[in-house]
Amino acid sequence: MDVIAYQPRWADEFSKIARHVRDLVGDAALRIDHIGSTAVPGLGAKDVIDVQITLSDLDQAGALTNPLRNAGFRHGTTFEYDAFRGTPAQDAQLRKLFMREPRGERRVHLHIREVGRFNQRYALLCRDFLRASPGACAEYEQLKRRAAERFPYDIDGYLSLKEPILHAIYEAASRWAEQIGWRPDRADA
Repeated sequence: MDVIAYQPRWADEFSKIARHVRDLVGDAALRIDHIGSTAVPGLGAKDVIDVQITLSDLDQAGALTNPLRNAGFRHGTTFEYDAFRGTPAQDAQLRKLFMREPRGERRVHLHIREVGRFNQRYALLCRDFLRASPGACAEYEQLKRRAAERFPYDIDGYLSLKEPILHAIYEAASRWAEQIGWRPDRADA
């Protein structure tokens, strides 16, 4: 599990993936956003493009997941739950579907979430805060590199070091959002 230097190609790769997804799902997706570390210019990351697809109702996700599966995307048949400290394991605010790229294609994680839910907002808020906060971005990258060095083959170990920092980033991002009146109005694609 390598954390590599920021790659400008990540933005272009996201755009290509987002166009493909939009062509497949049409208006079933309210918005398609580049999230995660590859969405933050200057931030080193694992070479995985994270995409958030926002739906109006996750219980009606078949209109989106069926065309994606027909195109070779994998998984997305059962609900999963994002982890967030102090929140029950199956809280509706953390519910999502998760899909992977078709076999043999560029590594992509599709996070399918419902508009207005905590996890949908969280991904956008943390991304935008890190984009606007070079100091926090640099510190976060250092931590990710240390976690990857310590747990090169253990994703659970890597996440055990990374997730508490993401919670702290979320707290700082929430204060920042209040100060500037942040709203996740514009989708990336």
